[in-house]
Amino acid sequence: MLSYTDLTKGVIFEMEGEPYIVLEYNFLRMQQRKPTVQTKLKNLITGKIVAKSFQGSDSYPEAEIEKQLITFLYENKDEFWFCEKSNPPPRVDEQREARREKTVRFKLDEKIIGGQGKFLKPNTEVLAYKFGEKVINIELPVKIDYKVMEAPPSYKGNTATGGSKTVKLENGLQIQVPMFINEGDIVRLNTETGEYVERAEKK
Repeated sequence: MLSYTDLTKGVIFEMEGEPYIVLEYNFLRMQQRKPTVQTKLKNLITGKIVAKSFQGSDSYPEAEIEKQLITFLYENKDEFWFCEKSNPPPRVDEQREARREKTVRFKLDEKIIGGQGKFLKPNTEVLAYKFGEKVINIELPVKIDYKVMEAPPSYKGNTATGGSKTVKLENGLQIQVPMFINEGDIVRLNTETGEYVERAEKK
């Protein structure tokens, strides 16, 4: 169990059956009064942020958050479909059944994915955070490669002088890139900033 002084910034604990992360922590000791801890918390399921004070008699269990790699499949009407890969490879006599049930598919709502959804493309592997059996958040790779599907033409003059232009990527995302990037190129994007990093080697 975590005491009230353990609820420091970054700690994830369980309160009323749901996981919270501590965003801010402030220990107060005032004369004639019992010490208290003032915090700002974020509910990891709903995303709601609340302010709450704790006293010496308060204690809470540490939230058990499981991390698991999952693969993005596709998006349909604000529903994001993923799959988790099955455990050890099946024996030869189980292969037919395994082909039928080799993956477990499940969907996550847009409110869980948030702004990260625009960076997803089929077969992207992401890290899922699970509380109990429920996925409450995902974490994308910091850098992902995309194919440029549409790009204005580049001319000798404008590539030499620098500048940028808008291109459309394979997942529909539009970003600013240097003038020398052309249709068919592979570009590397930082998913934390949404910005172009470099041109990657074509696969």
